[in-house]
Amino acid sequence: MSSSEFTHSEFTHLDGSGRARMVDVSAKQPTLRRATARARIAMSEDTAAAVAEGSTRKGDVLAVARVAGISAAKRTSELIPLCHHVTLSSVSVSFRLAADHVVVEATAETVDRTGVEMEALTACAASALTIYDMCKSLDRSMVIGELCLWEKTGGRSGTYERG
Repeated sequence: MSSSEFTHSEFTHLDGSGRARMVDVSAKQPTLRRATARARIAMSEDTAAAVAEGSTRKGDVLAVARVAGISAAKRTSELIPLCHHVTLSSVSVSFRLAADHVVVEATAETVDRTGVEMEALTACAASALTIYDMCKSLDRSMVIGELCLWEKTGGRSGTYERG
């Protein structure tokens, strides 16, 4: 389906004339909302071992990546133009290490009128980019991929879980 086949009313971020707008959420009631995102950073086995051992020249890669993700989640509305600012109740970033990759998982939570999917995704992306930045002297062939919403709860659309 081409973009010309959609009507403006099908996109919540477009007004009746097709111009970008921020969605009005003032009529919604604040509810508990949680979202989890994941990403995968493929890397050489030597790089993955250095990350796991904390032996990179730049220090503890995962500690810095965790703080970067939390900080990024708090600034999501500054980075994504039509994203609402939400008051985050919590943000957590965790890592699962494997022989040739790292999986980043970020969870954001709020009690607000709109969801925190973008905050979780932004935290995950910033954490993955920080890992890349801190390890690029070891491995410029790293690939960041599979950034996706893993699950979300709360709000009018209910629960979503990636299959």
